[in-house]
Amino acid sequence: MTPPSGVVLLTDRLVARGGLDRVVAGAVAGGVRWVVLREKDLPRDERAALAVDLRAILADVGGTLVVAGPDPLGGDAVHLPAAGPYPPPTHSLVGRSCHDETELNRLTTEHYATVSPVWPTKTKPGYGPPLGPDGLRKLIRTSNVPILALGGVETPEQVSACVKAGATGVAVLGALMRAKDPTQTAATLTSAYAKAVTPVLTQTRRGVTQLSTQPPTATKGQGK
Repeated sequence: MTPPSGVVLLTDRLVARGGLDRVVAGAVAGGVRWVVLREKDLPRDERAALAVDLRAILADVGGTLVVAGPDPLGGDAVHLPAAGPYPPPTHSLVGRSCHDETELNRLTTEHYATVSPVWPTKTKPGYGPPLGPDGLRKLIRTSNVPILALGGVETPEQVSACVKAGATGVAVLGALMRAKDPTQTAATLTSAYAKAVTPVLTQTRRGVTQLSTQPPTATKGQGK
């Protein structure tokens, strides 16, 4: 299974404006194709039922639901916390949350990782210190797996900065969960991502048009 890329939505039903299903459906309509189901406080049966609902929303566009924690709740994609479990469970897609080089170096069979926080975040005030684009870039250069940038990503400019730093995508919670119009917000962010990774035509001094690309988004271990 291909690791997540683009704009990845993290759920939080407690702050979802108008309900979680509404926000996820709106974000998907705006171009989101990856959703990470959190809601770890729910009993397993309720969380599994929610996973079924969200997979149905994503199914129409070929999207993928990733479940936070080692239990995929009937699916085959999970995202693990930095603290464990180790070794990672065997699933088609396994991600892990990381915050520094030590945690990145601990990865073994994971397929991707999130790195956070890139900017201060309303979801976890005081969480950090923020890496900023430069700190993100340094960690990406040490990683053997593709990296998603997480934490305080709310604007097109921030999405572009993460891509330029080498991230294969951005993980977004508050900007979409709290959005008045999640479809429009998702469209704005996904458009910024697409623009950042799209090759552009440039004119050379000799007047010859050449194809150039934005800074590479692949990490040294993307073929893992």
